[in-house]
Amino acid sequence: MSFNVARRLSEIVRLMPDAVAVAEPAGYSWNGKRIYRKATFAELEADSNRISDGLRKLGVRQGTRLALLVRPGIEFISLVFALFKSGAVSILIDPGMGKLNMFDCLAEAEPEGFVAIPAAQAVRIMFRKKFPLAKYNVTVGRRWFWGGMTLDQLRRTGSPEAAPAHTQELDPAAIIFTTGSTGPSKGVLFSHGNFNAQLEQIRDFYGIQRGEIDLPAFPLFGLFNCAMGVTAVIPDMDASRPAQVDPKNIIEAVHDWKCTQAFASPAVWNKVGAFCEERRISMPTLRRVLSAGAPVPAHVLKQMKDCIHPEGDVHTPYGATEALPVASIAASEVLRETAGQTAEGRGVCVGRRFAKVEWKIIRIVDGPIRSFIEIHELPPGEIGELIVHGPQVTRSYVTRVEANRTGKIPCEDGVWHRMGDSGYFDEQGRFWFCGRVAHRVLTSSGPMYPIPCESITNQHPDVFRSALVGVGAPGKQRPVMIVEPKKERFPADEDAAKAFIEELKKLTRKYPHTQAIEDFLLNRSFPVDIRHNAKIFREKLAVWAATEIAPRK
Repeated sequence: MSFNVARRLSEIVRLMPDAVAVAEPAGYSWNGKRIYRKATFAELEADSNRISDGLRKLGVRQGTRLALLVRPGIEFISLVFALFKSGAVSILIDPGMGKLNMFDCLAEAEPEGFVAIPAAQAVRIMFRKKFPLAKYNVTVGRRWFWGGMTLDQLRRTGSPEAAPAHTQELDPAAIIFTTGSTGPSKGVLFSHGNFNAQLEQIRDFYGIQRGEIDLPAFPLFGLFNCAMGVTAVIPDMDASRPAQVDPKNIIEAVHDWKCTQAFASPAVWNKVGAFCEERRISMPTLRRVLSAGAPVPAHVLKQMKDCIHPEGDVHTPYGATEALPVASIAASEVLRETAGQTAEGRGVCVGRRFAKVEWKIIRIVDGPIRSFIEIHELPPGEIGELIVHGPQVTRSYVTRVEANRTGKIPCEDGVWHRMGDSGYFDEQGRFWFCGRVAHRVLTSSGPMYPIPCESITNQHPDVFRSALVGVGAPGKQRPVMIVEPKKERFPADEDAAKAFIEELKKLTRKYPHTQAIEDFLLNRSFPVDIRHNAKIFREKLAVWAATEIAPRK
């Protein structure tokens, strides 16, 4: 039996060939109405077959690594399925990580070719020494001064009836890079089995049905849609800069297509929710909103829940590039029960595990865990590190391979992945996230975890967000709370700043776990990841804090 994940598309074609698989914005008509370019499931199947066959005739073989650099849309989805069908390994890079970092990551992945837009091919030529193995190059668009075929030429060499490669469960399918929020970006190797497991668990957990219509503001989710028989409506936005989205474009697409589902980062829903609340706009066809990449603030969950179908809900799946999905919680449960506990410093509840996930909380170890028998499992209520095991959990990194020693725990049937997240299980079996293990502050009186501490300062109405960092040697670190006030509420002068900090100190003295914080700093704009615009680069803030508090030692 073949585990080629692209066979999922073929199964959908047999059931609903003429249904729209993908729609992408293509400008406006004379009367101002949005125009969409569309592809049916049958058209997507035939096109990806042609491209796959063309790649094989070009010389691409099973396991060939090809970098895919194409904008979100019909061709992106068709190309990913084509690469799966050819047996090639897609190197998928999020341009949101920044151009320099992006091409450094590509070089580490050692691509044997590029399927890319002209601008990316031009950069490949400029830095050709970084890519000595790249010989299978296809330009998506107009080819300029470099060699290789264009995508249209490649299509003409392939057959629409070509069969996909007979890949197995553990055969590699893609390399996807982590965000690099707690260190250099790492290339994660996904197998066809990983993708199949992701599809099944997401579909079954949320009850996604064939014929639904989704607005995926994250390109890879468009692939999942097509493999589940769901129409993917690509939004008019820069997927690499979600915080800059125009909420009108999201709302317009939902209304045009009567979307039943939408998937985006918290940065997108923050803008859309506020826009809908301010203008009393509703999106009544939406019954399922998904948001991943970072914790979603309670006020954003409420804003979004208020503007969708009355029986709809907002879901926040939890996981990591290396292991997704792991758990999920709905806004209705957060707003009814857990948000208040989060504000009081209990951590952020990310919900219950998916059916095929195994998970444990273990005693935190700074360094490798060489064998599963070395772990020390902790009881409910005790903070430790989360480890996970299951069919969607990837087994290895293929760049920065030294991370395999620290990020994976070998076991009899594969590996357990160390999430790098601290937290605990409650009596209901839910996981409460307390921050990255690497971000805990190691004081002389014990560890302090960022999320429970930051939740206290975040109670102040003028605070946008907070970051707890440690200054000094581990074991003797001074906890420093850095606060980013709301832009319109930033203190106007030094006296106002002192008064604001005094208010924050009064807040933190009320709670035992924050009473040790004596140093507070104000910062106008936190450094955050480009991909989600939500993950705070605490390492950078810690360096800055060390210089700011030095005179007060």
